[in-house]
Amino acid sequence: MSLIFVIAVVAILLFFAGLRVSNQYQRAVVFRLGRLQRLAGPGLYWIIPGMEWQTLVDLRIITASVDQQETITRDNVPVKITVVIWYAITDPIKSVIEVRDVDAAVIQIALTTLRNIIGRHSLDDVLKEQEQLGLDMRQAIDKATEPWGVKVTRVEMRNVEIPESMQRAMAQEAEALREKRARLIKAEAELEASMKLKEAAGLIMENPAGLELRRMQMITEVGAEQNTTTIIMMPSEFVSAAAAVARWGGHHQS
Repeated sequence: MSLIFVIAVVAILLFFAGLRVSNQYQRAVVFRLGRLQRLAGPGLYWIIPGMEWQTLVDLRIITASVDQQETITRDNVPVKITVVIWYAITDPIKSVIEVRDVDAAVIQIALTTLRNIIGRHSLDDVLKEQEQLGLDMRQAIDKATEPWGVKVTRVEMRNVEIPESMQRAMAQEAEALREKRARLIKAEAELEASMKLKEAAGLIMENPAGLELRRMQMITEVGAEQNTTTIIMMPSEFVSAAAAVARWGGHHQS
């Protein structure tokens, strides 16, 4: 009777010793004597004490920040870049069996991919096309981590730093471009003004009376400004006639 009681007590203890609970976002990869047995959870489940053991896997999205790395662009400019990667485990069994430390492996793949992609692009591409480069990195990392049961959902490049000498050179280049743009705008304005003047001159040549009206308008504008000196613009015909009279009078006096 005592033997049966002892066996019952041991069985009860073993039963409770083998009870396990995993959360909704967790799965347990169960091994029996070193061999993969099954995937358990979420909730309450039981493993054989002493013969089975488990590895819990978190299925939530993981945000990992890759430490700032210095790499070289295609045009041989050293840059320091910080990368943030979002990924999740979609196959718990593969993440345990295929790789020893899946989180560290994802980070190392991200570092290698970062250097490879930055090395294929110029500094201008790195600064202007960060979103596209992040997409390229996501696809490359996701392809490499797929055999491990990992899905990469997003990759972002942050804190892109370049040498101070390159920053000064870029500032000078930007200033030169702004000056060039300003000169082009000014030249276009002068060209447009000269075209308008040419059109106005053509209209005045077709109707000489328009020139006299313009002269009268200018005299009115000058008088309205209350200047002490007023310049009267004589018509060209008056000037020609006065010059002819002066020549005629000089000829007769001689």
